Amino acid sequence: MSSTASIPLHRPALSATRLVGALRTEAGLARLAISGIALHVVDDNFLQPPPGTGPGDHLVSGLVPLALLALVAWAYPRLRGGRRGALALLVGFLGLSTGVEALHYANNGALGGDDYTGLLTIPSSLGLLALGAVTLWRTRRNDGSRVWRYSRRVLLGVAGGLIALVLTFPIAFGYVTTHTARAFVPANELGVPYEDVTFTTSDGLELRGWYIPSRNGAAVISFPGRKGPQRPARMLAEHGYGVLLFDRRGEGVSDGDPHAFGWGGERDVKAAVAYLQQRPDVDPARIGGIGLSVGGEMMLDATADTPGLKAVVSEGAGARSVTEELDWDHIKGLEKVVNGISGAIKTGSHVILSNQLPPEHLADLVARSSTPMLMIAAPNSGHGEGLNRMYAEAAGDNATLWEIPESGHVGGMDSRPEEYERRVVGFFDREL
Repeated sequence: MSSTASIPLHRPALSATRLVGALRTEAGLARLAISGIALHVVDDNFLQPPPGTGPGDHLVSGLVPLALLALVAWAYPRLRGGRRGALALLVGFLGLSTGVEALHYANNGALGGDDYTGLLTIPSSLGLLALGAVTLWRTRRNDGSRVWRYSRRVLLGVAGGLIALVLTFPIAFGYVTTHTARAFVPANELGVPYEDVTFTTSDGLELRGWYIPSRNGAAVISFPGRKGPQRPARMLAEHGYGVLLFDRRGEGVSDGDPHAFGWGGERDVKAAVAYLQQRPDVDPARIGGIGLSVGGEMMLDATADTPGLKAVVSEGAGARSVTEELDWDHIKGLEKVVNGISGAIKTGSHVILSNQLPPEHLADLVARSSTPMLMIAAPNSGHGEGLNRMYAEAAGDNATLWEIPESGHVGGMDSRPEEYERRVVGFFDREL
């Protein structure tokens, strides 16, 4: 007598029941929210990376966060109540920073690609924050006197705030500054004829911008981007200089990953110099650059090994990593210790999230340069521009430092317009 095995039709329903049951638990809800954040990490780094880049360019920024999220998901149910709540709050806050990217591009009408999974991280992160708050409340200690209980909670709250300030905020800041940039091309207000141009960096990224043809055989890169640099570009064009403005990597309509502190951006400057050297209206030996803020830092950086860059004006340069921040004389004592810890965490997060090591100290770079430099600084702006004194000292006779005490950050043209024009144009007239 033969028998036929029965098909367990009840198993899918049973599995679904177990899944729903798991999601009703605290650990299940936490893991579901963590999965929403992890999905965006995969999408952002491996499935839909920025134009001009591929999954291989994002191994560190993808695999390290995924490993940490997996560790959190594994450890969560194994922790005591207060620690579970604190961990949920920590991951929830950091998860919100990943959603900032999507909100930024949505607000600028440039939503697309991985931004849709980025939007998913917002409810996931809010869910973790709510779960953390509820868990902390439910698992709070009720033993001892009321004075002791409330004093303990206040102390824990203060400790949590300090941890957020020194640890969590720098990591979140690191994510935002390595994932968001200007998402559009600003209105052209140059007021002179120009050409739309495209050129390619040494690592294969296409950068797009505007070029004002030269009337005197010399050309200047006005950097970074196509918004703030328009004012010095107009000034230089009026004096016959060709001027190149372009979207740096990850900004506007250029390829690549953005980085607000300009790490790796010296390759953009080098590509711009190479482009100008091929222009029929430009003498290859008469190419300079003017950089504002991070653009000033990137111009100084490029002088170390870009022979084609014959003269540089840097306005508003400051610090790009913790090594430069610690040399800022404005901070001392305990503030310097706290800023050092916070800065080290911020720099470390930039290393992981941008898949590259920090740039060399600007003082060391300009010390190797033979390029003439005009450094313009507002030492009272609060943006670390006092560091220009160290940079100028390191550059020696190649550098001239002009400080404008009453100026704001990159506000030289507003504070002293006539002197600014005389100094900047005069500098390029002499050196180019």
